[in-house]
Formats: sequence, C-alpha cells, structure tokens
Amino acid sequence: MKTTIGLASASPRRKELLTVLQQPFELVKVDVDESLLPAESPLVYVARLAKCKAEAGFAAVSGRMPVLGADTIVVVDHEVLGKPRDEADFGWMMRQLSGRVHQVHTAVAIASAGSVLQQLVSSKVHFADLTEAMIAAYWQTGEPADKAGGYGIQGIGGRYVRYLEGSYSAVVGLPLYETDQLLQQLEASL
Repeated sequence: MKTTIGLASASPRRKELLTVLQQPFELVKVDVDESLLPAESPLVYVARLAKCKAEAGFAAVSGRMPVLGADTIVVVDHEVLGKPRDEADFGWMMRQLSGRVHQVHTAVAIASAGSVLQQLVSSKVHFADLTEAMIAAYWQTGEPADKAGGYGIQGIGGRYVRYLEGSYSAVVGLPLYETDQLLQQLEASL
C-alpha cells in the first residue's frame, strides 16, 4: 500500500495528475513567497519554489507525512512569464509567444524527514502565429487568468500549440514519469 502524501498545491491540474498515478494524497495549504530573486535564473527559481512549497507543507503537517510541492514556469527570451495580471498583460504575453518557441520548466520536490527529493523537467513549446482577434477571443474564455504564461495546453490554449518537445504532463503542471520515479524513491526510503 502506498504511503499517503501531502500535496502542497491548489492547482486542480496537479490534483488530477497525481490521481492518475494512483497516489493517495491530502491537500496541504501553504503560503510561499513566489517572487523572483535578483539575478536568479529561471531554472534555479522554479526549483527553489518547488522545494520551498514541499518544505513549507512538510512543516505545516508537522512531519506526519511526506509532502510534494511543484511549480511550473513559462520562459521566453530568458524572461519568466507568470500569471497575467490583467487583459493588457495577457495580450503582451501572447504577442511574446506568438509564432515562437518558448520553454516550460516544471520542478517537483518531495520533502520528508531528513531529505528532499527533487526533479526538474524542461520542455519546448512551438506556438502558432496569433492574431489580435485570436488573443482577445482567448482572453474572453476566462481560461488564461490563472495560468503561467497565460495559456493552458490541456484546455482551449492547446489549439495554439503547434508542436511540443518534451513532457505534455509537465507542461500541464506535474511530470508524470518523473513524479512517479520520485514517489518510488520515497517508498524505497521509508
């Protein structure tokens, strides 16, 4: 029987993906400052956030179970694109992604007594050319508001992805293969 873990995430996509792995889990509420530090590279940033979420979750449950934390970022021209602040910010993001290749980095960390297991998965997403009308119509769906980079590959935004090099599940928010490997390592260490 698999060990129940905590999931330090409010993302419905991460909940669904962890369920695919048939991993028993409980939701753990954490509050982590997600500010990018000065001169911090995108890869260091996303790995730090996943680790901080896992460790904060482990502390929140007083160490009674391991806790998984994850974070996903969209990067274009070495700039991290967060969740759009408003329609204007979203439009700017879509114009940055339009007709170009960008990176999506997802980090996963599992904190348990005395250790943190971590994995980072990077994918390249080839985006379609977008018109201003397409951008405006997509915003009106409501989907982009809570998505890193302003789009969801698993939803309406998937229609703009021409090609993906890497892990689809990582772009959604939790790399299934790598997360499963971390969970197996965790089970072996308990």
